[in-house]
Amino acid sequence: MGKQFPAMLPEHEAFIRKQRIFFVGSAMAEGHVNISPKGHDVLRIFSPTEVAYLDLTGSGNETSAHLTKQDRITLMFMAFDGAPMILRLYGKGRVILPSMPEWDRLIPHFELLPGARQIIYADIHAVKTSCGYSVPFFSYESERDTLLRWAGQKGEQGLVDYHREKNTVSMDGVVTPLGRQLASSDRIDD
Repeated sequence: MGKQFPAMLPEHEAFIRKQRIFFVGSAMAEGHVNISPKGHDVLRIFSPTEVAYLDLTGSGNETSAHLTKQDRITLMFMAFDGAPMILRLYGKGRVILPSMPEWDRLIPHFELLPGARQIIYADIHAVKTSCGYSVPFFSYESERDTLLRWAGQKGEQGLVDYHREKNTVSMDGVVTPLGRQLASSDRIDD
């Protein structure tokens, strides 16, 4: 039932573009494994072996921390309607912050949503599909706007303060790229 490919085929790309949610998995050699759901129209396919997503502010920043220690990342998509399928992208990920030159090249491909804190970029080395026969049917109603409203109400300085409080260190004590950047700007401001 499962098949593996070295890159996304056109039908894989079409399947990914239809999905309203995807999941990101990351881990270090030690510590917790993180699996994070992603909604909104934040994923972009740049080539059959390159994807990136606009990462919005959240209560943690585990994927970012993990990528500083182990660059392994998995993105999983599954059909909740239509023909069953699960598709996983396996790759090496990296974090791109707004202060990095690569941000300027990539951000025009995204709608800059309130609370955007970084881009997670992945070079894909394997694509696996499996049956998805046990995935239940679900109907899509709409995106939740709670996170976007919350980020808009926080404003720029409120988000920076929140990032300092919640997004600088992982639950395993690893400083995130955003945490390093904020610590560096704090030293400059002193």
